[in-house]
Amino acid sequence: MKVGYFQTHPEFGEVQRNLEQAASRLGSVDCDLLVLPEFAFTGYQFVNQEEVLELSEPVPDGPTTQACLELARHHRMHVVAGLPEKAGEQCYNSAIVVGPSGFLGCYRKTHLFCEETLFFNPGDSGFRVWDIGPARIGVMICFDWYYPESARTLALQGAEIVCHPSNLVLPHCPDAMVTRSLENRVFSITANRIGQEARGGKPPLTFIGNSEVVSPQGHILSRASVDAPELTVVEIDVDQARNKSINPYNELLKDRRPGYYRS
Repeated sequence: MKVGYFQTHPEFGEVQRNLEQAASRLGSVDCDLLVLPEFAFTGYQFVNQEEVLELSEPVPDGPTTQACLELARHHRMHVVAGLPEKAGEQCYNSAIVVGPSGFLGCYRKTHLFCEETLFFNPGDSGFRVWDIGPARIGVMICFDWYYPESARTLALQGAEIVCHPSNLVLPHCPDAMVTRSLENRVFSITANRIGQEARGGKPPLTFIGNSEVVSPQGHILSRASVDAPELTVVEIDVDQARNKSINPYNELLKDRRPGYYRS
């Protein structure tokens, strides 16, 4: 199975232009599953609720989902991409899952980060897993990585690949995803962005790049630079994520003892 990330540098608010540039860059990409960043086509640093309402879209009928559907059909691949979702009067930090056969679903970010808490509703979708044929995939968004329960919940639901659209500004995540993959025996695909945003007099946000694909054994199969757009595809053996045996005596998920865990 061929999987990849598309590390981008969107221009804030220029959704159509960002979509067109992404479509052009994808060219003749050969991939089964491609992950794009959080807020992949809008930019990240919102100044007020009016901007959020203006740039948020209904799912699946909004232009971003429809454009991603066209990309998925054209390239015969599955796409996971982040966007601000509008649902009635509510706005969510969401990620869509689409494929050649159409729209599969939407995940709403569970753990909001920093000023996201001012502009978006906490996600209410719960962590979800989709069967895309060659693999079962789960989705979490950016700061969800900080909570080990996120990836573990997806693994317990049978996810073999964790798709992780991100706009990372903290330095710790790329190395932490090695642990998330190892402790759940899953592949992970983190798609981050690059560049800097400083809007409305706010302190600048510098996005750290370092998009990556990590194996169930904790091996970094590919890691992008900190400051350049990159489209990378690697080949993986999904069976590695189906084998949860650590040694002849220990099986990762079967050996859990949840009765002794405290919330």
